[in-house]
Amino acid sequence: MADFELNILGCGSALPTTRHLATSQIVNLRDKLYMVDCGEGAQVQIRRMRLKFSRIGHVFISHLHGDHCFGLPGLISTLGMLGRTGDLVVHGPNGIDRFLRPILDLFCKGLPYEVRFNVIDTERHELVFEDRSLRVYSIPLRHRLPCCGYLFAEKEKEVHIVREMTDFYQVPVRMMQAIKRGEDFVTPEGEVIPNARLTRPADPSRRYAYCSDTAFHPAIVPYIEGVDMLYHEATFAEQDLPRAKETFHSTARQAAEIARMAGVKRLIIGHYSARYEDTEPLLQEAAAVFPETSLAREGMRIGL
Repeated sequence: MADFELNILGCGSALPTTRHLATSQIVNLRDKLYMVDCGEGAQVQIRRMRLKFSRIGHVFISHLHGDHCFGLPGLISTLGMLGRTGDLVVHGPNGIDRFLRPILDLFCKGLPYEVRFNVIDTERHELVFEDRSLRVYSIPLRHRLPCCGYLFAEKEKEVHIVREMTDFYQVPVRMMQAIKRGEDFVTPEGEVIPNARLTRPADPSRRYAYCSDTAFHPAIVPYIEGVDMLYHEATFAEQDLPRAKETFHSTARQAAEIARMAGVKRLIIGHYSARYEDTEPLLQEAAAVFPETSLAREGMRIGL
């Protein structure tokens, strides 16, 4: 299993179909799970994909359309039945607490844990969450109501210790953290051993950007430039561009244009309209502009 992995729980849009579930994803960073949107059916998919409910500590909601948040009350209830004790933090736009509080008061009395809310300004690109491994930033999107995407940026990693060299120079264990921070080592005889001789560079940090739902919005390009993977909604085909404009969604071609402009390494498209029985034409349309494009599918695990 990759140590930075995207799990697709659902990649459909608002109207239910038998082909796709409502939007929901889980970012797995070294067994810490971060949920991104929570449409209906997310819990069943968590079971099917053998993910652990107990490791979900944060839920990031993009906007208050039902296909992105109607699964959240059930998830909160289930976590209570499973005996959760640690806090669950729900990040989302203004109104996320007003949506959930009445449901919690009516259906989830006596939860053994606390649900906390972090209200996000969807019009700004800013740091909304940070822990030891990860920073999460908001990405302002353009939709029919306040909406933001999320940038998951892995923190800089420590350099790798070259054990053969530290053993050769008899570097004390107490010095290892200083060596990882870039310090040189001075032997008891006064010889300075350059840090570069004792270490090798850290693995590059990775970044994942989630952008759903949004009209074609080139203003996001600076925020997602060069990311390892971009998930961008592709609700419609180019032939339905008028409908995309009317509903503030994107076409597959527009998603690919954003990926091309931002110079991302890989594009995943999803949030398919129910009108499309076959999504392959959406892939062909996007790949003509940005070849490194894949279709999202329920149950996919994608390593960064």
